[in-house]
Amino acid sequence: MDAEERRRGMLELARRAGSVDVIRLATDFQVSKETVRRDLGALEEQGLVRRTHGGAYPVESAGFETTLDFRRTQHVPQKSRIAAAAAELLGGAETVFIDEGFTPKLIAEALPRDRLLTVVTTSLAVAGALATGEKRTVLLLGGRVRGGTMATVGHWAVHMLSTFVIDLAYVGANGISRTHGLTTPDPVVGELKAQVVRAARRCVFAGVHTKFGSASFSRFAEVADLEAIVTDTSLPLPEANRYSFMGPQVIRV
Repeated sequence: MDAEERRRGMLELARRAGSVDVIRLATDFQVSKETVRRDLGALEEQGLVRRTHGGAYPVESAGFETTLDFRRTQHVPQKSRIAAAAAELLGGAETVFIDEGFTPKLIAEALPRDRLLTVVTTSLAVAGALATGEKRTVLLLGGRVRGGTMATVGHWAVHMLSTFVIDLAYVGANGISRTHGLTTPDPVVGELKAQVVRAARRCVFAGVHTKFGSASFSRFAEVADLEAIVTDTSLPLPEANRYSFMGPQVIRV
């Protein structure tokens, strides 16, 4: 097995399992830990994985996107804190968009139950979490359901959004960077998210620190389009300040 074939195998394992560690890879591929570290370093240079202490995890890209089930298992305490802080930014909003994903679902569950709210979403999970609330009206956008994320996309959803004025949008992204803005692997999803940003008076991005500095294929918003960014304290303060200089308030919890 040559180096290229070995690296493809490591990447496939990372995408299947969600993360890999150096010791296990050294055993599986019968190479030294130093060789594994070099291989992971090469994959990181290609933007395919992000190194961690003792291993690596896959970076979402144009050809790879994690599922909702996988996202439920990663950084759960941080996502819970982020969701609670994001929900506190509701203010006087009466119409709210909540994006697909696990963190947005947590935001939906953290919204006050005693407020009259109209919630627009593409997420079946968000709609299910909110549908029983007596003071909430839930509008699930129509379209094709993506099996991995259990969310709708397509021209029906984009058209419906184009007829709305939304007070506050909680948007997610697969990556956010100061150079490329907010990105997602699928252009169809990017088109929908771009329409959300156009329709909303206020936009809040909520996501864990691993999203920062990453860029996927389809850009749908600029950092300056955001009113606030909510993330965890593992995003270094100097880097958080660099994002705040671009316009949004950055909240680390």
